[in-house]
Amino acid sequence: MSNVSTGNDSVTLKNRIFSDFADGDYAKLTFDNDSATAKTGKNGNTIFASNEMGNQGKFELRLLKGSSDDKFLNAEYANQKSNFAGFVLFFGEYIKRMGNGAGNVQNDTYILSAGVITRGVDAKSNAEGDTEQGVSVWKFTFAVVPRSIS
Repeated sequence: MSNVSTGNDSVTLKNRIFSDFADGDYAKLTFDNDSATAKTGKNGNTIFASNEMGNQGKFELRLLKGSSDDKFLNAEYANQKSNFAGFVLFFGEYIKRMGNGAGNVQNDTYILSAGVITRGVDAKSNAEGDTEQGVSVWKFTFAVVPRSIS
Protein backbone atom coordinates (compact mmCIF):
# COMPACT_ATOMS: atom_id res chain seq x y z
CA MET A 1 0.00 0.00 0.00
CA SER A 2 1.34 3.43 -0.93
CA ASN A 3 0.44 6.74 0.67
CA VAL A 4 1.11 10.31 -0.36
CA SER A 5 0.64 13.39 1.78
CA THR A 6 1.50 16.86 0.57
CA GLY A 7 2.05 20.23 2.20
CA ASN A 8 4.44 23.11 2.67
CA ASP A 9 4.90 23.57 -1.08
CA SER A 10 7.01 26.52 -2.14
CA VAL A 11 7.27 28.95 -5.05
CA THR A 12 10.38 31.01 -5.74
CA LEU A 13 10.71 33.48 -8.63
CA LYS A 14 13.73 35.72 -9.18
CA ASN A 15 15.06 34.61 -5.76
CA ARG A 16 11.87 35.80 -4.02
CA ILE A 17 10.02 33.26 -1.88
CA PHE A 18 6.29 33.82 -2.34
CA SER A 19 3.89 33.56 0.59
CA ASP A 20 0.86 35.80 -0.07
CA PHE A 21 -1.23 33.03 -1.61
CA ALA A 22 -4.99 33.20 -2.06
CA ASP A 23 -7.46 30.35 -1.69
CA GLY A 24 -7.95 27.23 -3.79
CA ASP A 25 -5.37 26.30 -6.40
CA TYR A 26 -2.90 29.07 -5.55
CA ALA A 27 -0.15 27.65 -7.80
CA LYS A 28 -0.77 25.64 -10.94
CA LEU A 29 1.63 24.35 -13.59
CA THR A 30 0.35 22.92 -16.86
CA PHE A 31 1.92 21.65 -20.06
CA ASP A 32 -0.31 22.52 -23.01
CA ASN A 33 1.72 20.82 -25.74
CA ASP A 34 2.78 17.24 -26.38
CA SER A 35 6.52 16.59 -26.08
CA ALA A 36 6.45 14.17 -29.01
CA THR A 37 4.21 13.49 -31.96
CA ALA A 38 3.62 10.48 -34.17
CA LYS A 39 1.99 10.07 -37.52
CA THR A 40 1.27 6.73 -39.14
CA GLY A 41 1.09 6.38 -42.90
CA LYS A 42 0.79 3.65 -45.51
CA ASN A 43 1.70 0.11 -44.47
CA GLY A 44 1.85 1.17 -40.82
CA ASN A 45 5.01 3.22 -41.33
CA THR A 46 5.21 5.70 -38.47
CA ILE A 47 7.17 8.90 -38.14
CA PHE A 48 8.01 10.11 -34.63
CA ALA A 49 9.16 13.65 -33.93
CA SER A 50 10.23 15.50 -30.85
CA ASN A 51 8.11 18.59 -30.22
CA GLU A 52 10.13 21.20 -28.36
CA MET A 53 6.92 23.12 -27.59
CA GLY A 54 6.26 20.32 -25.10
CA ASN A 55 8.98 21.79 -22.88
CA GLN A 56 6.95 24.96 -22.32
CA GLY A 57 5.09 25.28 -19.07
CA LYS A 58 2.18 27.56 -18.21
CA PHE A 59 2.34 28.69 -14.60
CA GLU A 60 -0.41 30.46 -12.72
CA LEU A 61 -0.21 32.12 -9.29
CA ARG A 62 -3.23 33.27 -7.28
CA LEU A 63 -2.14 35.97 -4.84
CA LEU A 64 -3.91 38.25 -2.40
CA LYS A 65 -4.66 41.48 -4.26
CA GLY A 66 -2.43 44.33 -3.08
CA SER A 67 -0.08 42.06 -1.10
CA SER A 68 3.70 42.51 -1.22
CA ASP A 69 4.00 39.58 -3.67
CA ASP A 70 1.30 41.12 -5.89
CA LYS A 71 3.12 44.48 -5.83
CA PHE A 72 6.43 42.76 -6.67
CA LEU A 73 4.94 41.07 -9.75
CA ASN A 74 3.15 44.26 -10.77
CA ALA A 75 6.49 46.13 -10.76
CA GLU A 76 8.13 43.29 -12.73
CA TYR A 77 5.28 43.36 -15.26
CA ALA A 78 5.69 47.12 -15.71
CA ASN A 79 9.43 46.58 -16.30
CA GLN A 80 8.73 43.80 -18.78
CA LYS A 81 6.31 45.97 -20.75
CA SER A 82 8.52 49.07 -20.74
CA ASN A 83 11.71 47.34 -21.92
CA PHE A 84 10.86 43.89 -23.22
CA ALA A 85 14.19 43.29 -24.98
CA GLY A 86 16.15 44.30 -21.87
CA PHE A 87 13.92 42.55 -19.34
CA VAL A 88 15.56 39.87 -17.19
CA LEU A 89 13.42 36.76 -17.69
CA PHE A 90 11.82 35.01 -14.74
CA PHE A 91 13.46 31.94 -13.24
CA GLY A 92 12.71 29.94 -10.15
CA GLU A 93 11.35 26.75 -8.63
CA TYR A 94 7.99 25.26 -7.81
CA ILE A 95 8.48 22.55 -5.18
CA LYS A 96 5.82 20.12 -3.98
CA ARG A 97 6.72 18.31 -0.77
CA MET A 98 5.44 14.74 -0.60
CA GLY A 99 5.41 12.46 2.41
CA ASN A 100 4.70 8.74 2.53
CA GLY A 101 3.04 8.69 5.95
CA ALA A 102 6.07 7.06 7.56
CA GLY A 103 8.17 10.21 7.96
CA ASN A 104 9.94 10.08 4.60
CA VAL A 105 9.69 13.27 2.52
CA GLN A 106 10.56 13.83 -1.12
CA ASN A 107 10.56 17.01 -3.20
CA ASP A 108 8.82 17.09 -6.57
CA THR A 109 10.75 20.01 -8.08
CA TYR A 110 9.98 21.90 -11.25
CA ILE A 111 12.69 24.30 -12.46
CA LEU A 112 11.02 27.34 -14.03
CA SER A 113 13.42 28.59 -16.71
CA ALA A 114 13.20 31.63 -18.99
CA GLY A 115 9.72 32.96 -18.30
CA VAL A 116 7.58 36.00 -18.93
CA ILE A 117 4.26 37.25 -17.60
CA THR A 118 1.78 36.57 -20.39
CA ARG A 119 -1.29 38.46 -19.15
CA GLY A 120 -2.20 41.35 -16.95
CA VAL A 121 -4.32 40.90 -13.82
CA ASP A 122 -8.09 40.96 -14.29
CA ALA A 123 -10.25 42.95 -11.88
CA LYS A 124 -13.87 42.83 -10.81
CA SER A 125 -16.25 44.25 -8.23
CA ASN A 126 -19.10 42.28 -6.72
CA ALA A 127 -21.86 43.45 -4.37
CA GLU A 128 -22.57 39.93 -3.08
CA GLY A 129 -19.21 39.32 -1.41
CA ASP A 130 -17.51 37.24 -4.12
CA THR A 131 -14.01 36.60 -2.76
CA GLU A 132 -12.49 36.48 -6.26
CA GLN A 133 -12.45 40.30 -6.21
CA GLY A 134 -9.62 40.07 -3.65
CA VAL A 135 -7.43 37.81 -5.80
CA SER A 136 -4.77 38.68 -8.40
CA VAL A 137 -4.15 35.90 -10.91
CA TRP A 138 -0.71 36.07 -12.53
CA LYS A 139 -0.04 33.99 -15.66
CA PHE A 140 3.42 33.06 -16.92
CA THR A 141 4.93 31.03 -19.73
CA PHE A 142 8.30 29.34 -19.13
CA ALA A 143 10.44 28.07 -22.00
CA VAL A 144 11.72 24.94 -20.28
CA VAL A 145 10.40 23.28 -17.12
CA PRO A 146 12.35 20.15 -16.18
CA ARG A 147 11.13 18.02 -13.28
CA SER A 148 13.08 16.06 -10.69
CA ILE A 149 12.02 13.97 -7.70
CA SER A 150 14.46 13.72 -4.82
